[in-house]
Amino acid sequence: MTHPKYEKTLVVLKPDAVQRSLIGEIIKRFERVGLKLVGIKMFVPDSVFIEKHYTFDPEWKRKAGEKRIKDFLEKGKELSSNDPIEVGDQILTSLKGYLASGPVVAMIWQGAHAVEVVRKLVGSTEPRSSDVGTIRGDYVIDSYVMSADDNRAIRNLVHASGNLEEAIQEIPHWFSKEEIIDYRLAQEAIIYE
Repeated sequence: MTHPKYEKTLVVLKPDAVQRSLIGEIIKRFERVGLKLVGIKMFVPDSVFIEKHYTFDPEWKRKAGEKRIKDFLEKGKELSSNDPIEVGDQILTSLKGYLASGPVVAMIWQGAHAVEVVRKLVGSTEPRSSDVGTIRGDYVIDSYVMSADDNRAIRNLVHASGNLEEAIQEIPHWFSKEEIIDYRLAQEAIIYE
């Protein structure tokens, strides 16, 4: 078993984060908590690349659809369909258009419990449900209801791997081994030794 200090996670700053000039602010949050940036690049992904990213898990569409349906029912709203696969397809179509609309900044962050720490810093997928103090809670006012009414993807600034298994699948999709840098920061001695 690898020591938790070597755990890596994928973070993608979406086009809304880039367009709103929040790149530095978001990076600062990850650095301040003690994570180390080991990979970074900017590019415009195409729809094939984006679909592959979201469908590593063959159940992604169903799970995404079920989650969206549940969120809507809890808020007393209805969707155009109650079929999770159909709703998942709608979500994926919106995400492909959104993420291919401009540059994204893909990053790999390393450090103790990196996946969990990043998820806490980022906040809930729906900004409306995110706590104040999280990236989404502090910088976004979007909601599932608004994005569905507008027939678009939710604007939530960041993708962050949901768990370690996801991170292990996503990182090689976004980065080659040569693009991941192994180095030591002075602060690692203070944090880990």
